[in-house]
Amino acid sequence: MTDQRHPDIEIYVKNRSLDEIEAWLRQRFDGLSNDFSQGTVHEYKASLDDTAVPVMIHEKVVGKAWTSVWFKSDRTRWEKDLDCAIQAAADMETQIRCIAGGWADGDEPDEWWKVENDTQEKIQWRTD
Repeated sequence: MTDQRHPDIEIYVKNRSLDEIEAWLRQRFDGLSNDFSQGTVHEYKASLDDTAVPVMIHEKVVGKAWTSVWFKSDRTRWEKDLDCAIQAAADMETQIRCIAGGWADGDEPDEWWKVENDTQEKIQWRTD
């Protein structure tokens, strides 16, 4: 993986409600509006320095304990998924996971960062 800014950011949040995740987003962005919700899928627009950042939240993925939070933009405060995971784990006091590599050919798809209690550890996490 390169040291370049990721084109988007995705983290997996363990055992936090949609309300708790929304509260975290409101803490980290200038504004947050819900554009669409159906079942366990929710689409938002977060604003940061007059820039709209599309955010998709998908609840109960990967074994039901995990919620995916996908920032569909590179215009966040974080350069990499791990940066976001570290911030989210500290703010929400829960375990966060994110992909360790990118999505390019040759990257290990089952290698993830597990972030919890101020520690980061690479793990094998089979999500299929």
